[in-house]
Amino acid sequence: MPIDPYILLLLATVGLAALLPARGTTAEVASGASTAAIALLFFLYGARLSTREALDGLRHWRLHVTVLACTFAVFPLLGLAARGLVPVILTHPLYQGLLFLTLVPSTVQSSIAFTSIARGNVPAAICAGSFSSLVGIIATPLLAASLLGGSGGGFSADSLVRIVLQLLVPFLAGQLLRRWIGGFVTRHKKVLGLVDRGSILLVVYTAFSQGMVQGIWHQVSPLRLGGLLAVEAVILAVMLLLTWYGGKALGFGREDRIALQFAGSKKSLAAGLPMASVLFGAHASLAVLPLMLFHQMQLMVCAVIAKRRSHDPGATGVSAPGPAAGSRTAVGTGTRSG
Repeated sequence: MPIDPYILLLLATVGLAALLPARGTTAEVASGASTAAIALLFFLYGARLSTREALDGLRHWRLHVTVLACTFAVFPLLGLAARGLVPVILTHPLYQGLLFLTLVPSTVQSSIAFTSIARGNVPAAICAGSFSSLVGIIATPLLAASLLGGSGGGFSADSLVRIVLQLLVPFLAGQLLRRWIGGFVTRHKKVLGLVDRGSILLVVYTAFSQGMVQGIWHQVSPLRLGGLLAVEAVILAVMLLLTWYGGKALGFGREDRIALQFAGSKKSLAAGLPMASVLFGAHASLAVLPLMLFHQMQLMVCAVIAKRRSHDPGATGVSAPGPAAGSRTAVGTGTRSG
């Protein structure tokens, strides 16, 4: 499968932070700009989400509850089980990042894209991804404070307040103003998509610059990275199998099982990076490394699965406006907002 160009931009940003990390006044400016970019990012998320669409999706509550259970219960349990791999396969900092990865919400755009390609229930995927993102604004920091504690980078009531002010408040502001700016956001979706991407790149540069200045990269070796990738591959495989066959056991039809598989097995880079920068502070670079690796892995694997699902006997699909069908488009779309 082709690698998404945006992943190459992310890697280039990490390389830039390694060669020219922000220091002193530059670091303070980058940190302030990163904070503003995160707030803008979630404001745009709020402005894009159709309230009517979300309310209509509540009728399919069993599927949404199942997706949320996979995202915020099963995934964290797998993360906790990986604790037994420390220190043989994972270092403690890498494990902290892996555990954080299991706590972030699901993707939105890539779940929609892959469900559309596989001819699944696209409206259900839209609502499931949106609900997961909404719940994640509160659930992720609470779970992180509970499971990671002080070892994750200084979780405290202050961290939770900052999450609310930096993520939830801008999101709600976007929802409140959607009546007046929703049309503008829709008409300029491509331009605002560049704002999304630029915001995430700025967060990555700031986080990895802090890591370089503090010298934390001495803790990561190629062997450890290989072990991390292997662990993530196992977690992804477990979730893909569980969501597919678990959906069948729960009585969901084919289209709903497809939406469940793609919305319940993935994690959002766009939501996880800003949260990590707030929760982990100077340690955010190692915290987001597992998420960045998992993100590209899930996109490549799910693109293959979606294409094969589209050829299933009797695959009729649920038509809805969405991304064009095609693995390259799916991967690109997922990276932008997933």
